[in-house]
Amino acid sequence: MALQPNLALRQITAALLLLAAFTTHASTKSHPKAHKTASLKAATHKASTKGPAYGKTSEVIALADELAQQYSLPKVWVREQISKAQHLKSVPKMVLPPSVPTAKNWRAYRERFIETRRIDAGTEFWQTHQSALARAEQTFGVPAEMIVGVIGVETFYGQNMGNYRVIDALTTLTLNFPSAHPRAAERQAFFKSELGHFLAQAHNQGDASAKGSFAGAMGWPQFMPSSTAKFAVDFDGDGRIDLRNNPVDAIGSVANYFKAFGWQTGMPTHYHVGFDETRLDKSTLLAPDILPSFSVSNFTAKGAVLDEQAQKHIGPLALVELFNGDDAPSYVAGTDNFYVVTRYNWSSYYALAVIELGQAVKANRALTFPQSNAR
Repeated sequence: MALQPNLALRQITAALLLLAAFTTHASTKSHPKAHKTASLKAATHKASTKGPAYGKTSEVIALADELAQQYSLPKVWVREQISKAQHLKSVPKMVLPPSVPTAKNWRAYRERFIETRRIDAGTEFWQTHQSALARAEQTFGVPAEMIVGVIGVETFYGQNMGNYRVIDALTTLTLNFPSAHPRAAERQAFFKSELGHFLAQAHNQGDASAKGSFAGAMGWPQFMPSSTAKFAVDFDGDGRIDLRNNPVDAIGSVANYFKAFGWQTGMPTHYHVGFDETRLDKSTLLAPDILPSFSVSNFTAKGAVLDEQAQKHIGPLALVELFNGDDAPSYVAGTDNFYVVTRYNWSSYYALAVIELGQAVKANRALTFPQSNAR
C-alpha cells in the first residue's frame, strides 16, 4: 500500500495469521515494513488455555476509560466488556517469532492452498455469487479471480473463520502482550487500537460476541477491526455491513480494499522471468525486495530476461524471489498489482498463492460451467 498511518501495523497481523501455514511447511517472506489479515493458526483451543475473566482491576478500568474516550463510547459499557473478557493463556505465545526459523519453501506452501478441495469449493463459491463478483469487478476494477483467491486462502470460503472470541483475543494481546517480542511496544499499541475499533463496532451492532482468529481478524475476508472500519462496504445494500454472515459484503469489501491500495485494472500481477547469467546483477535486482523499482529497460539491463508481453509492460517491476527449501528458488517479475496483493498480507508467498488459486478456480469453473464463460 502507499501506507497510511497505522496501516503498516495492520499488515503485521496478517503475517501472524499466516504463521501456521509456514510452521509446518515453510515460512513467509516478510516485507521490511509490515498489514492486516489471513490463514488461521488454529480453529479451536482447549478450554484449559482460557484463564479467568480480567475483572474490574485498576489496569482494566484505565484501559476501558482510555478507549471509551478515544472512540466516543459509554465508559460503563466499555468497562463491562473488557472486565468480562477472558485471558487466553496460549495467545501471547502465538504472536512470538518462532525460536527456530523454518526453511522457506514456496512449493510446499503452494500445495497447501492450490489443491483440489479448495479449488472445488472456490468454483462453487464463484458460481453461487457470480452476480456479486461480476458487479464487484465492474465497480472496483478488480478481477473476480483475485477476490475468489483471497477468500479461499483466508478462510477456505467461509469454512475456517476462527473460533476465538475477538474481545478475548484483543484484550489479551493488549494487556498481556509478550515483552520478549522484538517489537513489543509497537505491536501492543497496534492491538490496543484494534480493540478500540472492535468495541466501537460491537457497540454500534449491539453484539460483542464475534469470533475470529487468535489475532482478532474476522469474517470471510479476515479483516482486522480497523480494516473493517476503513474498507468494508455494504455491497448488498441491506443497510448494514456484515463480513461474518454475508459473503456478498465480503466480496465487495475485498475488492474495495484492493482498489484503495492502488489496484490498476487490466495490469497483470507478474510475469515469468529468466536470467542472462553473463550480465546478471541479481543482488541489485533483489535489493528493493518486492517493491517495484525498476523500469523494464533497467530490469533487463541487469540481466533479467522477459517475454514479449512483459517487455511491453508500462510501470516498474520487482524481482520476487521465493525459496524452495534446498532446491533452487523460484522467481517472478512482480508489477504494481503484485505489490497491491501483498498489502493484504505482507508476503510474496501469500500473494502468489492468492493469484494462483484464483486462476485455478477460474479455469476449473470454465470447465465445470462452460455456459458461464468463466465470468
